[in-house]
Amino acid sequence: MRVTLVHPAGFNFMPGQPDFAMLANRMAPVGIMQLASWLDKHGHPTQLHDCLGPHSPPGIAANAEIVLATEPELVGFSATTSSFMDAVDMAEHIKRKRPHVKVVVGNVHVSSLGTPVLEHFPEIDYLVIGEGEGALLDLCEGRALSDIGNLCWRDSSGRAIFNERRSRIIELDELPFPAYEKLRGFPRDYHMPLFTYELRYGATMVGSRGCPYTCSFCDRTVFERLYKTNSPEYTYEHMRYLRDRFDVHHINFYDDLFTASKKRVEGLTELLITQPLRMQFNCAIRAGHTSPEMLRRLKQAGALMVSLGIESADPQMMLRHKAGVTLEQVRNTVRDIHAAGLRAKGLFIFGMPGETEQTFRTTSDFILELGLDEMNMTKFAPLHGAPIWEEALSGESGDFDEDWRLMNCLNFVYKPHAFATREEMDALYNWHVMRFYNSRQYHKKFARRLWQHRWSLWHLAKHVPQTVKAMRYFKKNKAELERAKREFKRHPRQPVGLMPVLSPEIAADNVAAMQRDGRHEPVNAKPVKMTWARAPLAGR
Repeated sequence: MRVTLVHPAGFNFMPGQPDFAMLANRMAPVGIMQLASWLDKHGHPTQLHDCLGPHSPPGIAANAEIVLATEPELVGFSATTSSFMDAVDMAEHIKRKRPHVKVVVGNVHVSSLGTPVLEHFPEIDYLVIGEGEGALLDLCEGRALSDIGNLCWRDSSGRAIFNERRSRIIELDELPFPAYEKLRGFPRDYHMPLFTYELRYGATMVGSRGCPYTCSFCDRTVFERLYKTNSPEYTYEHMRYLRDRFDVHHINFYDDLFTASKKRVEGLTELLITQPLRMQFNCAIRAGHTSPEMLRRLKQAGALMVSLGIESADPQMMLRHKAGVTLEQVRNTVRDIHAAGLRAKGLFIFGMPGETEQTFRTTSDFILELGLDEMNMTKFAPLHGAPIWEEALSGESGDFDEDWRLMNCLNFVYKPHAFATREEMDALYNWHVMRFYNSRQYHKKFARRLWQHRWSLWHLAKHVPQTVKAMRYFKKNKAELERAKREFKRHPRQPVGLMPVLSPEIAADNVAAMQRDGRHEPVNAKPVKMTWARAPLAGR
């Protein structure tokens, strides 16, 4: 079967604005590349289209026509919440032109919502819930729909059916390397976030699936409880492949938690130390769960920067949303990171339930106290499968504007009751960002690394016209943009208030996460009655 896999765009900030974010950070869509290599391995030819790619045109129709030009029999969209409506609009265009083409959508948004998505969007034929390789391969090979685990489909009466979840892939080394070669412009026209790398070219890798922890804001419905990793040998060969074939010399590992398996980290660092690839990488760790020795070995192996999720510096906020991490652990971990010669990047979220101006200012003070090399502050967006979802939806602790297109962590769709307006939150957010990047501490570190950042500076220099154009646009149209933001309308076809159809395991985890600070039990906490097509399915 001929398959075209699509990464829909969504948008950053607001639609219609110059997308400066693509100048600062354009990363390859690993998910559809992994699915492409898997299907190719089993004899089903694939093509890829990245709507955020460097050679993609703007607009739904233009991108849909590119997909149609590949003559697909099946089109698969990998869509986040914020890009889902783009996938729907593209699917509608495809179906209008060629009704016989089948459309399947996967990734986290549909994995948490399940069958209600099919009930609202007739242009979508199937949903893949959770891990996608097995279900897509079964579809391509013509297996009976009722026999395909992880699949949502419609029976002859139009009723949406959710088959049993299939067992997870246990041996991730069985997967071929992602099909990077199918991505137009890779790697030269894709690049890491500016000033977070020293060597070029860069690429993203994922060497594990799942996370052993349960944070209030995190949706784990794709991989559920099971945490599995590639072997150190596989990861090493994957890195070597990217270096030798594509001239890649920097890797961003986007594992939820790179160091969750100490055995894997020890094995990989041993290989990279004894058989150097002369590559660098960034990865994520957890405060309080790494040792000074592990950090030193990461540095020896080529690590440049490690990220740690901190979220907030208010003890009650941390207890509620990031249980198991304390401020003292964060301080000690950042100190150990710097002692090992690594850069420390802190990850924070502003605007979760319980947030106030004082908790945010406390967090801002803490960030400057830590002496971080980089920080990322996201704007809280509730996710359907996360423990916090129903509280956000209920209005109990804040006002939630459930606009899927804005749920990209760049807009305040959720406003805690402690804030009068979203404009007030934006002002505080901008104050903190300017405070961090204008600090003497950050300027000194940045100046010392100017030569190390020469490729980022060269990238900016090459795009001076676009950068200046974007800056002038935002300055000239500030009032108009603020008005457009206030008056932005939800997509006319987007439903609101859908409840996620969670597996009993994830529902139980969500209950535990909500009860840690004595909060109520979510409405959907008890096992959900699902419509199974048949008895539980095995295999992949």
